[in-house]
Amino acid sequence: MSTSLVKAGKIFFIILIFFAISCNNDCDKLSVKQASEVNDSVKNMTDKIALDVSSKGPVAWLNHFENSPGFFMASDGRLQFPDNDSANRFINHTLVKTIRKIDLKWNNLRIDPLTKTLAGIRSDFHEDIIMSDQKTLSIDGYFTALAEKGPKGWQLRNAHWSIKKPGTM
Repeated sequence: MSTSLVKAGKIFFIILIFFAISCNNDCDKLSVKQASEVNDSVKNMTDKIALDVSSKGPVAWLNHFENSPGFFMASDGRLQFPDNDSANRFINHTLVKTIRKIDLKWNNLRIDPLTKTLAGIRSDFHEDIIMSDQKTLSIDGYFTALAEKGPKGWQLRNAHWSIKKPGTM
């Protein structure tokens, strides 16, 4: 092997190490502008979720759930949907038959931009649900989720709902 090739290899290796060390995890940090863009676009997604669910009913959730192997949804500490298929089956075969309308409102929404394509979401929520028998349920709770930007834009990669018990803060 020629000495010039060995020197070029060493120089390349040193540059590579320098780049890796200088990055020091700061490469993943978002600039203020990037964080603001993620925040605004995820806020638009949450606004669209509330609008869609309120106008189209529970089936609208399916447009906002990521159809990926990583999707799951939990409620009150229990896994409800281990994947998108189980959510799809339950919503299309059960929920649409028991719920006529949902009015969803977010309160104290907080979005934590993590990367250009991931954001944490947390919010209080209030739902007025009109059941198929015309009875109305008013529910308050807390929602957390991980939103991911993919080919279909921002969607929920996973979600967790906790329902506040009546009389609790």
